[in-house]
Amino acid sequence: MTRFANRNNDELRPLSIEPGCVKNAAGSCFIKFGDTHVLCSATVEDKIPPFLRNTGRGWITAEYGMLPCASTERTEREAVKGRQSGRTQEIQRLIGRALRASVDLTLLGERQIKIDCDVIQADGGTRTASISGGFVALAQAVLSLLKRRKMNKNPIVRQVSAISCGVIEGHALLDLDYAEDSNAEVDANFVMDEHLNVIEIQATAEKQPFSRQTFDSLLTLAEKGAKEVADAQRVLFQ
Repeated sequence: MTRFANRNNDELRPLSIEPGCVKNAAGSCFIKFGDTHVLCSATVEDKIPPFLRNTGRGWITAEYGMLPCASTERTEREAVKGRQSGRTQEIQRLIGRALRASVDLTLLGERQIKIDCDVIQADGGTRTASISGGFVALAQAVLSLLKRRKMNKNPIVRQVSAISCGVIEGHALLDLDYAEDSNAEVDANFVMDEHLNVIEIQATAEKQPFSRQTFDSLLTLAEKGAKEVADAQRVLFQ
């Protein structure tokens, strides 16, 4: 099948990560996968949730949101509605879980790092872009703490990147844009470490169940995509 811009089935959209773009954040980046653009920023707080008090462990959490004009039709700000949608809550929990998997929370100490992921423009894959960009912001915040000698040892134990895959017209595709995602027979998101070990998988059959062979083809694509994203991340914090 022919994809937009004649992309190959195993080809990422143009990827760019601009670090340090938010002056007052402890770490930040502006990440773009094609027309999906997400601003990720990290804030360090010397306080932790009540359930972690006196445990010696820190915490990483995330907030996710889409600007009103991020998609083709304006959406109301959730703050105006007075509550977050179920989708927003599910995505920010995923981001938080993925980023906590990258850190030894004991080495973090009794502090919390909040990752804000604001979708400026949405064209599919906003949650995976948020995880990948969120990790860069997190890594920058940690490096800042180390440079200021607020910590003695780097708590990051693994790198985290994420990518979407799907099946359309029987073809397994990497990094779906919105038009592809909205017509996918299978929709999947993969979160992996730098060794391509799986941290989390979300996979859904939109029309009918899919086979182990189909899943394996998606996993192979995800490994390729996650490695390319990890390579792009790595040059920013080494």
